[in-house]
Amino acid sequence: MIWTVIVAGAAQKQLARFPARDRNRIAAAIQAMAEEPFAGDIIKLEGGNNRWRRRLGSYRVFFAADTTARTVAVSAVVRRTSTTY
Repeated sequence: MIWTVIVAGAAQKQLARFPARDRNRIAAAIQAMAEEPFAGDIIKLEGGNNRWRRRLGSYRVFFAADTTARTVAVSAVVRRTSTTY
């Protein structure tokens, strides 16, 4: 079944600042989340309800998943540094 992927405006702005090669790879991974949002290197974040993170090399995609409505809401896309978490 297809999931609805919603990318927040802040996440779109963050994605636009990355180099084109990385931006294309991350955008493809976000689009692939419509098929299976829990595929890949996914970890549930502590302290949050339905908050997840997907690792894509040195980048992290933070999202919330609603299994009843079958929606994925991407809240942030950040480059992994010592202050990411």
